[in-house]
Amino acid sequence: MLIVDAHLDIALNALQERRDMLSPVQVTRDQEQGRGEYGETTVSFPEMRRGRVALCFATLCASSANLPIAQTQQPQNSSYQFAKEQLRYYQSLEEHGHIRIISDATHLVSHLAEWQAWDTPEEDLVADPPPLGFVISIEGADPIIDPEQLAEWYEGGVRLIGPAHFGDGRYTGGTGSEVGLTDLGRRLLQQMMQLHMPLDLSHLSDAAFWQTLTMFECAVFASHSNCRTLVPHPRQLTDKQLRAILDRGGVIGVTVANWMTVPGWVIGESSNHGISIATVVDHIDHISQLAGHCHQVGLGTDLDGGFGIKEIPADMDTIADLQMLAEQLRRRGFTEPDIAAVLHGNWIDFLHRAWS
Repeated sequence: MLIVDAHLDIALNALQERRDMLSPVQVTRDQEQGRGEYGETTVSFPEMRRGRVALCFATLCASSANLPIAQTQQPQNSSYQFAKEQLRYYQSLEEHGHIRIISDATHLVSHLAEWQAWDTPEEDLVADPPPLGFVISIEGADPIIDPEQLAEWYEGGVRLIGPAHFGDGRYTGGTGSEVGLTDLGRRLLQQMMQLHMPLDLSHLSDAAFWQTLTMFECAVFASHSNCRTLVPHPRQLTDKQLRAILDRGGVIGVTVANWMTVPGWVIGESSNHGISIATVVDHIDHISQLAGHCHQVGLGTDLDGGFGIKEIPADMDTIADLQMLAEQLRRRGFTEPDIAAVLHGNWIDFLHRAWS
Protein backbone atom coordinates (compact mmCIF):
# COMPACT_ATOMS: atom_id res chain seq x y z
CA MET A 1 0.00 0.00 0.00
CA LEU A 2 1.24 3.49 -0.82
CA ILE A 3 2.44 5.71 2.03
CA VAL A 4 2.68 9.46 2.42
CA ASP A 5 5.13 10.64 5.09
CA ALA A 6 4.56 14.28 6.04
CA HIS A 7 7.96 14.95 7.60
CA LEU A 8 11.45 13.90 6.49
CA ASP A 9 14.65 15.96 6.81
CA ILE A 10 16.21 14.51 3.67
CA ALA A 11 18.41 17.44 2.63
CA LEU A 12 19.63 18.17 6.16
CA ASN A 13 20.89 14.61 6.44
CA ALA A 14 22.47 14.63 3.00
CA LEU A 15 24.33 17.93 3.42
CA GLN A 16 25.04 18.27 7.13
CA GLU A 17 25.58 14.58 7.87
CA ARG A 18 27.12 13.84 4.45
CA ARG A 19 24.84 10.91 3.77
CA ASP A 20 24.30 9.51 0.29
CA MET A 21 20.53 9.06 0.23
CA LEU A 22 20.83 6.99 -2.96
CA SER A 23 22.76 4.27 -1.11
CA PRO A 24 21.12 1.46 0.86
CA VAL A 25 20.72 2.10 4.58
CA GLN A 26 23.18 -0.63 5.50
CA VAL A 27 25.93 0.97 3.42
CA THR A 28 25.50 4.23 5.32
CA ARG A 29 25.41 2.40 8.65
CA ASP A 30 28.67 0.64 7.82
CA GLN A 31 30.28 3.96 6.94
CA GLU A 32 29.07 5.55 10.17
CA GLN A 33 30.16 2.87 12.61
CA GLY A 34 31.29 4.42 15.85
CA ARG A 35 28.99 7.42 15.61
CA GLY A 36 26.62 6.04 18.23
CA GLU A 37 22.87 5.76 17.94
CA TYR A 38 22.50 8.64 15.51
CA GLY A 39 24.70 6.77 13.04
CA GLU A 40 22.19 3.95 12.77
CA THR A 41 20.16 5.66 10.05
CA THR A 42 16.75 4.38 8.96
CA VAL A 43 16.04 6.34 5.77
CA SER A 44 17.37 6.08 2.22
CA PHE A 45 15.78 6.27 -1.20
CA PRO A 46 16.01 2.49 -1.77
CA GLU A 47 14.22 1.89 1.54
CA MET A 48 11.59 4.51 0.74
CA ARG A 49 10.89 2.78 -2.55
CA ARG A 50 10.78 -0.64 -0.89
CA GLY A 51 8.32 0.76 1.62
CA ARG A 52 6.27 2.41 -1.14
CA VAL A 53 6.69 5.88 0.33
CA ALA A 54 5.39 7.50 -2.83
CA LEU A 55 5.28 11.01 -1.41
CA CYS A 56 6.88 12.89 1.47
CA PHE A 57 6.99 16.41 2.79
CA ALA A 58 10.72 17.09 2.56
CA THR A 59 12.09 19.88 4.70
CA LEU A 60 14.43 22.77 4.39
CA CYS A 61 15.64 22.74 7.98
CA ALA A 62 18.06 25.57 8.64
CA SER A 63 17.19 27.24 11.90
CA SER A 64 20.19 28.49 13.88
CA ALA A 65 20.17 25.35 16.02
CA ASN A 66 20.78 23.18 12.93
CA LEU A 67 23.55 25.19 11.27
CA PRO A 68 27.01 23.66 10.87
CA ILE A 69 29.37 25.19 13.44
CA ALA A 70 31.31 27.14 10.82
CA GLN A 71 28.15 28.95 9.72
CA THR A 72 26.91 30.26 13.04
CA GLN A 73 28.66 33.65 13.07
CA GLN A 74 25.89 35.32 11.03
CA PRO A 75 22.86 33.13 11.79
CA GLN A 76 20.29 34.99 9.69
CA ASN A 77 22.28 35.00 6.44
CA SER A 78 23.69 31.55 7.18
CA SER A 79 20.20 30.12 7.64
CA TYR A 80 19.22 31.57 4.29
CA GLN A 81 22.28 30.18 2.53
CA PHE A 82 22.01 26.73 4.11
CA ALA A 83 18.33 26.43 3.22
CA LYS A 84 19.13 27.49 -0.35
CA GLU A 85 21.75 24.74 -0.49
CA GLN A 86 19.12 22.24 0.62
CA LEU A 87 16.68 23.48 -2.01
CA ARG A 88 19.35 23.18 -4.72
CA TYR A 89 20.01 19.64 -3.51
CA TYR A 90 16.37 18.71 -4.11
CA GLN A 91 16.40 20.42 -7.49
CA SER A 92 19.52 18.47 -8.47
CA LEU A 93 17.88 15.20 -7.43
CA GLU A 94 14.93 16.06 -9.65
CA GLU A 95 17.18 16.93 -12.58
CA HIS A 96 18.75 13.48 -12.30
CA GLY A 97 15.39 11.70 -12.16
CA HIS A 98 15.55 10.50 -8.55
CA ILE A 99 12.67 12.60 -7.24
CA ARG A 100 9.80 14.68 -8.51
CA ILE A 101 9.03 18.01 -6.80
CA ILE A 102 5.25 18.27 -6.46
CA SER A 103 3.97 21.84 -6.47
CA ASP A 104 0.31 21.72 -7.48
CA ALA A 105 -2.74 19.46 -7.66
CA THR A 106 -2.19 18.54 -11.31
CA HIS A 107 1.31 17.24 -10.62
CA LEU A 108 0.02 15.42 -7.54
CA VAL A 109 -2.66 13.56 -9.51
CA SER A 110 -0.31 12.41 -12.25
CA HIS A 111 2.42 11.41 -9.78
CA LEU A 112 0.10 9.27 -7.67
CA ALA A 113 -1.48 7.67 -10.74
CA GLU A 114 1.98 6.54 -11.84
CA TRP A 115 2.75 5.08 -8.41
CA GLN A 116 -0.63 3.35 -8.14
CA ALA A 117 -0.08 1.75 -11.54
CA TRP A 118 3.30 0.48 -10.36
CA ASP A 119 2.21 -0.67 -6.88
CA THR A 120 1.96 -4.41 -7.40
CA PRO A 121 3.09 -7.22 -5.09
CA GLU A 122 6.87 -7.12 -4.80
CA GLU A 123 7.41 -10.47 -6.45
CA ASP A 124 5.49 -9.27 -9.51
CA LEU A 125 7.46 -6.08 -10.06
CA VAL A 126 8.75 -5.87 -13.61
CA ALA A 127 9.84 -2.22 -13.69
CA ASP A 128 11.62 0.28 -11.50
CA PRO A 129 9.33 2.48 -9.41
CA PRO A 130 8.60 6.06 -10.46
CA PRO A 131 10.60 8.90 -8.89
CA LEU A 132 9.86 9.68 -5.27
CA GLY A 133 7.48 12.61 -4.80
CA PHE A 134 8.65 15.53 -2.64
CA VAL A 135 6.53 18.43 -1.41
CA ILE A 136 9.01 21.03 -0.17
CA SER A 137 8.44 22.45 3.30
CA ILE A 138 10.36 24.92 5.46
CA GLU A 139 10.74 23.79 9.08
CA GLY A 140 11.57 26.86 11.14
CA ALA A 141 11.19 30.10 9.19
CA ASP A 142 14.61 31.58 10.08
CA PRO A 143 15.90 31.17 6.47
CA ILE A 144 13.26 33.65 5.25
CA ILE A 145 15.20 36.88 5.76
CA ASP A 146 12.10 39.05 5.43
CA PRO A 147 8.41 38.05 5.08
CA GLU A 148 8.17 39.92 1.77
CA GLN A 149 10.82 37.51 0.45
CA LEU A 150 8.40 34.59 0.71
CA ALA A 151 7.47 34.82 -2.99
CA GLU A 152 11.08 33.95 -3.84
CA TRP A 153 10.82 30.71 -1.89
CA TYR A 154 7.45 29.95 -3.44
CA GLU A 155 8.88 30.40 -6.93
CA GLY A 156 11.65 28.00 -5.92
CA GLY A 157 9.13 25.27 -5.12
CA VAL A 158 8.38 25.69 -1.40
CA ARG A 159 4.71 24.95 -0.73
CA LEU A 160 4.46 24.48 3.06
CA ILE A 161 5.86 26.38 6.04
CA GLY A 162 6.20 25.58 9.72
CA PRO A 163 7.36 28.86 11.32
CA ALA A 164 8.78 27.24 14.46
CA HIS A 165 11.40 24.71 15.47
CA PHE A 166 13.09 24.51 18.89
CA GLY A 167 13.43 27.53 21.16
CA ASP A 168 12.91 31.17 20.25
CA GLY A 169 12.94 31.95 16.56
CA ARG A 170 12.79 35.23 14.66
CA TYR A 171 9.16 34.60 13.75
CA THR A 172 7.77 32.77 16.75
CA GLY A 173 8.50 30.70 19.80
CA GLY A 174 8.90 26.99 19.25
CA THR A 175 9.28 23.85 21.33
CA GLY A 176 10.52 24.70 24.81
CA SER A 177 9.61 28.38 24.48
CA GLU A 178 6.85 30.43 26.04
CA VAL A 179 7.19 33.18 23.41
CA GLY A 180 4.31 33.81 20.99
CA LEU A 181 4.28 35.30 17.51
CA THR A 182 6.65 38.19 16.85
CA ASP A 183 5.79 41.12 14.59
CA LEU A 184 7.78 39.37 11.86
CA GLY A 185 5.71 36.26 12.46
CA ARG A 186 2.46 38.13 11.96
CA ARG A 187 3.77 39.60 8.72
CA LEU A 188 4.86 36.16 7.57
CA LEU A 189 1.37 34.76 8.13
CA GLN A 190 -0.07 37.60 6.05
CA GLN A 191 2.28 36.78 3.20
CA MET A 192 1.44 33.08 3.45
CA MET A 193 -2.25 33.85 3.19
CA GLN A 194 -1.65 35.91 0.05
CA LEU A 195 0.04 32.88 -1.52
CA HIS A 196 -2.50 30.41 -0.03
CA MET A 197 0.35 28.43 1.55
CA PRO A 198 -0.71 25.85 4.18
CA LEU A 199 0.69 26.41 7.67
CA ASP A 200 2.38 23.66 9.69
CA LEU A 201 1.53 24.05 13.40
CA SER A 202 4.10 21.50 14.61
CA HIS A 203 6.70 22.86 17.04
CA LEU A 204 4.79 26.07 17.82
CA SER A 205 4.81 27.17 21.45
CA ASP A 206 1.38 26.97 23.06
CA ALA A 207 1.08 30.76 22.99
CA ALA A 208 2.00 30.95 19.30
CA PHE A 209 -0.34 28.06 18.44
CA TRP A 210 -3.44 29.92 19.58
CA GLN A 211 -2.31 33.28 18.24
CA THR A 212 -1.66 31.70 14.86
CA LEU A 213 -5.05 30.01 14.63
CA THR A 214 -6.75 33.28 15.47
CA MET A 215 -5.26 35.23 12.57
CA PHE A 216 -4.39 32.62 9.92
CA GLU A 217 -7.28 31.95 7.53
CA CYS A 218 -5.85 29.40 5.11
CA ALA A 219 -5.26 25.66 5.52
CA VAL A 220 -3.51 24.43 8.67
CA PHE A 221 -2.03 21.05 9.60
CA ALA A 222 0.50 19.46 11.95
CA SER A 223 3.11 17.53 10.01
CA HIS A 224 4.68 15.66 12.92
CA SER A 225 2.98 15.99 16.31
CA ASN A 226 1.66 13.40 18.76
CA CYS A 227 -0.87 13.48 21.60
CA ARG A 228 -0.04 15.22 24.88
CA THR A 229 -2.77 13.22 26.63
CA LEU A 230 -0.74 10.05 25.95
CA VAL A 231 2.75 11.55 26.32
CA PRO A 232 2.76 14.64 28.58
CA HIS A 233 5.31 16.95 26.99
CA PRO A 234 5.06 20.44 25.44
CA ARG A 235 6.25 19.03 22.10
CA GLN A 236 2.95 17.15 21.79
CA LEU A 237 -0.49 18.64 21.15
CA THR A 238 -3.23 18.79 23.77
CA ASP A 239 -6.67 17.44 22.98
CA LYS A 240 -7.91 21.04 22.77
CA GLN A 241 -5.23 21.82 20.19
CA LEU A 242 -5.95 18.64 18.25
CA ARG A 243 -9.66 19.47 18.15
CA ALA A 244 -8.86 22.98 16.93
CA ILE A 245 -6.91 21.55 13.99
CA LEU A 246 -9.66 19.03 13.28
CA ASP A 247 -12.28 21.79 13.34
CA ARG A 248 -10.27 23.64 10.69
CA GLY A 249 -10.13 20.60 8.42
CA GLY A 250 -6.45 19.96 9.11
CA VAL A 251 -4.59 16.66 9.23
CA ILE A 252 -2.21 15.59 12.02
CA GLY A 253 0.84 13.50 11.19
CA VAL A 254 1.97 11.05 13.87
CA THR A 255 5.67 10.47 14.52
CA VAL A 256 7.42 7.21 15.43
CA ALA A 257 10.11 8.38 17.86
CA ASN A 258 9.75 6.51 21.15
CA TRP A 259 10.02 9.64 23.29
CA MET A 260 6.96 10.96 21.47
CA THR A 261 4.91 7.75 21.55
CA VAL A 262 5.75 6.20 24.94
CA PRO A 263 5.19 8.13 28.19
CA GLY A 264 8.32 8.45 30.30
CA TRP A 265 10.68 7.26 27.57
CA VAL A 266 13.97 9.19 27.89
CA ILE A 267 16.45 9.71 25.05
CA GLY A 268 19.83 8.22 25.92
CA GLU A 269 18.50 6.38 28.96
CA SER A 270 15.52 4.23 28.00
CA SER A 271 15.62 1.07 25.90
CA ASN A 272 13.34 0.26 23.00
CA HIS A 273 13.16 -3.35 24.19
CA GLY A 274 9.55 -4.51 24.10
CA ILE A 275 8.30 -1.40 22.29
CA SER A 276 6.44 -2.13 19.08
CA ILE A 277 5.01 -0.08 16.25
CA ALA A 278 1.64 -0.48 17.99
CA THR A 279 2.63 2.53 20.13
CA VAL A 280 2.32 4.66 16.98
CA VAL A 281 -1.20 3.34 16.44
CA ASP A 282 -2.11 4.46 19.98
CA HIS A 283 -1.75 8.06 18.80
CA ILE A 284 -3.48 7.44 15.47
CA ASP A 285 -6.38 5.87 17.34
CA HIS A 286 -6.58 8.70 19.89
CA ILE A 287 -6.83 11.35 17.17
CA SER A 288 -9.41 9.25 15.33
CA GLN A 289 -11.48 8.99 18.49
CA LEU A 290 -11.36 12.76 18.98
CA ALA A 291 -12.45 13.33 15.37
CA GLY A 292 -15.08 10.61 15.36
CA HIS A 293 -13.46 9.22 12.19
CA CYS A 294 -10.00 8.49 10.78
CA HIS A 295 -9.91 10.99 7.91
CA GLN A 296 -7.73 13.65 9.53
CA VAL A 297 -4.78 11.65 10.77
CA GLY A 298 -1.76 10.37 8.89
CA LEU A 299 1.98 9.82 9.22
CA GLY A 300 4.71 12.39 9.76
CA THR A 301 7.42 10.08 10.97
CA ASP A 302 10.44 12.41 11.30
CA LEU A 303 12.36 9.14 11.01
CA ASP A 304 15.56 10.90 9.97
CA GLY A 305 15.19 13.68 12.51
CA GLY A 306 18.34 13.12 14.54
CA PHE A 307 17.87 9.61 15.87
CA GLY A 308 18.57 6.01 14.89
CA ILE A 309 17.06 2.58 15.33
CA LYS A 310 17.47 2.46 19.11
CA GLU A 311 15.02 5.36 19.46
CA ILE A 312 12.20 3.85 17.40
CA PRO A 313 10.07 0.73 18.03
CA ALA A 314 12.16 -2.42 18.31
CA ASP A 315 10.26 -4.16 15.51
CA MET A 316 11.24 -1.44 13.03
CA ASP A 317 14.53 -1.33 11.16
CA THR A 318 13.99 1.16 8.34
CA ILE A 319 11.32 3.38 6.86
CA ALA A 320 10.17 0.43 4.75
CA ASP A 321 8.72 -1.11 7.92
CA LEU A 322 5.98 1.50 8.00
CA GLN A 323 4.09 -1.09 5.95
CA MET A 324 3.62 -3.00 9.24
CA LEU A 325 1.18 -0.31 10.33
CA ALA A 326 -1.49 -1.76 8.06
CA GLU A 327 -1.77 -4.95 10.12
CA GLN A 328 -1.63 -3.04 13.40
CA LEU A 329 -4.49 -0.82 12.24
CA ARG A 330 -6.52 -3.90 11.24
CA ARG A 331 -6.10 -5.25 14.75
CA ARG A 332 -7.61 -2.01 16.10
CA GLY A 333 -10.66 -2.40 13.89
CA PHE A 334 -9.70 -0.08 11.05
CA THR A 335 -11.23 -1.15 7.73
CA GLU A 336 -9.23 -1.38 4.52
CA PRO A 337 -10.50 2.03 3.29
CA ASP A 338 -9.62 3.45 6.74
CA ILE A 339 -6.09 2.07 6.49
CA ALA A 340 -5.61 3.52 3.03
CA ALA A 341 -6.84 6.87 4.31
CA VAL A 342 -4.39 6.93 7.22
CA LEU A 343 -1.39 5.69 5.26
CA HIS A 344 -1.81 8.03 2.30
CA GLY A 345 -5.31 9.20 1.43
CA ASN A 346 -5.79 11.83 4.11
CA TRP A 347 -2.66 13.77 3.18
CA ILE A 348 -3.52 13.56 -0.50
CA ASP A 349 -7.00 14.90 0.17
CA PHE A 350 -5.56 17.68 2.32
CA LEU A 351 -3.19 18.81 -0.42
CA HIS A 352 -5.99 18.75 -3.00
CA ARG A 353 -8.14 20.98 -0.79
CA ALA A 354 -5.29 23.31 0.10
CA TRP A 355 -4.18 23.70 -3.51
CA SER A 356 -7.64 24.08 -5.06
